Amino acid sequence: MAEVEPLDVDGVRTVAIGSAAWIVAFVAMLPFIGTLRDHDRLSWLWICIAGFGLGLIGVEYCRRRRNLLTTEPGRRRAATSQFGAAGD
Repeated sequence: MAEVEPLDVDGVRTVAIGSAAWIVAFVAMLPFIGTLRDHDRLSWLWICIAGFGLGLIGVEYCRRRRNLLTTEPGRRRAATSQFGAAGD
């Protein structure tokens, strides 16, 4: 089996883009608030707000993790778990 190094991705950009997508979805649904209310789908707006809020928490988590790994590179795991990369 070939030894493949994991990508060195900190996740900040990925989580930030996901958070932005949630807020864009919220703004895109605002003109249809009447239709959403009529069809009992007003909760979709709250789902977008929750996704955005949780995304902000995720961005902060990823930023702290990135900063910790930058200041203490020895904390990064060098090998996979005892079960292998796929949990075999």
